[in-house]
Amino acid sequence: MTELPLLFDKADLPLHPLTPEKNFKSLQYPVWSEDKAKLIQEYLRLFTFITKHGIYIDGFSAPQQRSMAEICSARLVMETEPKRIKTFWLCDLDPKGIELLRAIAGADKTPKRRIEIREGDFNLVLPEILASGCITSKTATFALLDQRTFECSWQTVQALSRYKSTLDPQATKIEIFYFFATGWLDRSIAAVSRPQTTAKLESWWGRPDWRQLQGMQGVPRAKMLADRFKSELGYKYAHPYAIHSRRRHGRTMYHMIHATDHAEAPLLMLRAYRKISGRPEIDPASTQVDMAELWRDVQ
Repeated sequence: MTELPLLFDKADLPLHPLTPEKNFKSLQYPVWSEDKAKLIQEYLRLFTFITKHGIYIDGFSAPQQRSMAEICSARLVMETEPKRIKTFWLCDLDPKGIELLRAIAGADKTPKRRIEIREGDFNLVLPEILASGCITSKTATFALLDQRTFECSWQTVQALSRYKSTLDPQATKIEIFYFFATGWLDRSIAAVSRPQTTAKLESWWGRPDWRQLQGMQGVPRAKMLADRFKSELGYKYAHPYAIHSRRRHGRTMYHMIHATDHAEAPLLMLRAYRKISGRPEIDPASTQVDMAELWRDVQ
């Protein structure tokens, strides 16, 4: 068979080096999916030692497995000592999930604590939360977006990121923990065919080029999303943290994008991640911490 000539010389072809994926079996210090709520709990425990207060927004609050109420993020954050977070906004679309959240809230007896529970689509409920007046330009506010796949629209993320700047252009943004479904994203995108689902994907990604995500390796894809939090939403810091599955031999199921304006927050998240995963603790007093190396380890 005659070999056809190349359209371009090999030297002219662009090179796109791939970041090698982790060998799942070699993982020594993973954060498991059942521990992701503990990661949020530990981070907020550390951060509220600085702020002394906080508001917690949870857009998809009820655990996906309703029988696992003990690892519900909202519940663990409520139980964190000292109890510095005084206002909670908990939202879920499922009526049974709402029942669970009401039971969790009913068991909390913390004085002067406000727990608001809303049944419905968080994308539609968020304007009510922002209009409530409880979030000021100086209020430390944390938003957990623990969606399963495509439930949280990019417009909702934009609204969270921009809200405090409408009160004070110099204010630090609402801090976001955004869960990105790395483990089944390719399969979910491949199944999209109907116009209604296509519209949902475009709303979720915020742009019409969401099909580019299919087939990308997990770490570069998560880093690309983290970069959007900085370039499009204006966050000073945004980093992906891998969340693994025990049942799938350590496979990465989620990447949690942590987006913040606070200079101390990234190191606090690294400390929380290392503690929950069982890694050695970082020396908080050290000024020689190689941040790039540490982030490489948790991705």
